[in-house]
Amino acid sequence: MQKLHYEKVKESISGRAQLVVVTKKRSDEEVMAFYDCGERLFGENKAQDLIAKAKRFPEDIQWQFIGHLQRNKVKQVVPYVSRIQSLDSAELAKEIEKACAKADKVMPCLAEFHLALNDTNKTGLSADDASGFIRDMAQYPHIQIEGIMVMGPHTEDEQEIRAVFAEAEQLFKSLQKEFGSDRIRILSMGMSDDYQLALENGSNMVRIGTYLFE
Repeated sequence: MQKLHYEKVKESISGRAQLVVVTKKRSDEEVMAFYDCGERLFGENKAQDLIAKAKRFPEDIQWQFIGHLQRNKVKQVVPYVSRIQSLDSAELAKEIEKACAKADKVMPCLAEFHLALNDTNKTGLSADDASGFIRDMAQYPHIQIEGIMVMGPHTEDEQEIRAVFAEAEQLFKSLQKEFGSDRIRILSMGMSDDYQLALENGSNMVRIGTYLFE
């Protein structure tokens, strides 16, 4: 645990955003250091790692699935997660609905959008599909759309990152206007290298791992 980095992040997000501590490839001891500091939102991007950690760690941790979720992993993940941040297709939504109906569980989800068009290996919905996609989710009683998740571009060009985050903020505000800010309330945006820029563009949830641990 990098205490100075942790304190800097907490100061930056105070009153502005929630922190999701990303635990990818971290030891139990490293993760528990943040739990002992009061953190309860933890994120994993692989199904098997999330399930294994959820079984070992305290039950009051709210595990967030933040990676690309394969449809054949949905029923395994559903019992352990408090939110899926990477809902990126109608096909995935159908699997989440089916698994959650069987588990009698309503799953909070974020719709993931791919706005960094130069990053061809990223997953996510198109901004043009945003309104229609969220309207379509009304057919699924076990899915609760709470907002959107966006990843910044993989570049050191600050202007390019700002442009993507600014577009995400506008998309978020547009969806709030259409569906209500009480429903569309989370803009999950910003990671270790770009969370400060994300905060400047309205992010109210950041997903940080490397910067906190190294």
